[in-house]
Formats: sequence, C-alpha cells, structure tokens
Amino acid sequence: MPTHQEKDQPLAKEQPRRRQARGERRIAQLLEAAASVFCETGYTAASTNAIAREAGVSPGTLYQFFPNKEAIAIELGERLMREMRETYGEALAPVDPATPLEEAVAAAVDRFIDFNCRHPVFFTLMHGPDVPGRIAEEHDALLTTLVARVEALLAPSLPDAPAADVARTAHVCLAVYKAGLELVLGREGAEREAYVQELKHVLLRYLEPLVGDRPPAGPSSLTGTPTP
Repeated sequence: MPTHQEKDQPLAKEQPRRRQARGERRIAQLLEAAASVFCETGYTAASTNAIAREAGVSPGTLYQFFPNKEAIAIELGERLMREMRETYGEALAPVDPATPLEEAVAAAVDRFIDFNCRHPVFFTLMHGPDVPGRIAEEHDALLTTLVARVEALLAPSLPDAPAADVARTAHVCLAVYKAGLELVLGREGAEREAYVQELKHVLLRYLEPLVGDRPPAGPSSLTGTPTP
C-alpha cells in the first residue's frame, strides 16, 4: 500500500510545473504590454510603471520578473530575433530555378513585411537611437550573417561578377528593403499595400538587369532583410 510520502510525490512535482507555467504566462503578458508601450512612446519615454499599467498588474509584480526596462527590452528583442531567424531560414531557402524573378522577389518581400507588420516593436527596438547595447550588437551580428547568406544566394546568378560586386549588390538590396520597410510600416490598409508593391517593383527593376535571363536562385532572398 502506498505511503503518504509516495502519494504526495506526484503533487510535489506538479506544483513547480504549474508555478512555472503561470510564470511564463505572466512574462508573455508583460512582454506583450511592453511591445505596445514601446511602439506608442518609444523606448526612451517608456517606463516600467507604464508597462505594468498596460499589463494590468502592479509594478511590484513586474519587478518579480524583470529588474528594469532594459531587461524587458532585451528579453523581448531576443525572442523576436529568434522568430526572425526562422523567417530568414524560410525566405532564404533555395529557390526553384523555374521560379520567375518577380515571383521570387514578391514571396520574400511578403514574408518579411508580414513579420514586421505583426511585430512593429521589432523595428522600434532595432532602430531607436538609445536601445540597449546588447540588442544592437545582436542585431548587427544577425545582419552580418544575413548579408553573407544573400551574397551566397546571389553568386550563382552572377557567376562572372567579382565578389566585391556581389557584396555591393546584396548591400544595396538590403538598404532598399530597409528604406521601404519604414515607409510601409508608416501606412495602413490599401495605402500600405500600395507601398509594398512599390518596394517589390524597385527591387525587381534593380535586379533584372543584373540577373538577366539566368535562374533567380538567389535574388528572392535579397528582400529578406531583418527589420533593419
């Protein structure tokens, strides 16, 4: 017959799991509130009190999970960058050689625009003048990796181009996307979609003369920049 201690063991194990699950839900709640506040006021003007108020909790509850605003921004930024890396992986995957350049460019732009429209705080955090240094450093590292991958995807379509030319083309595409993204995020509805189409046209017109009739194995990825 089981002893009281043996009966209590499953319960003892379950309680920490429940506490952990509640803690994760609370963290998610606070991060969602922080995203809203950062987008509305910017990182500098945001405060832990405003974030707690947006989350519907007391400042004391917030401090149980985060010591300050910077810690909240870092956690939020890291989670979004993990998701962005997954988006990169999909958008920068090899493209079927039969895929028209226009279709490849459009698909990559749509994927990254969708991510940034769902997470506008990502752009706010990555481009603010006073974001925590750790976020800026990780974002710069991510960009460096992305540029290298874009160059690798471009190279087969530009076999005779010097490496410096391929790198330049990749950087120009990223810069075009970056500028276009800021315009897109500043619009809503039909006007936003119109700006997305303009961004696709600009990238396509830039790449067409360079790629010519060669398979579009890499150009699609050129639009896949983070939220630079």
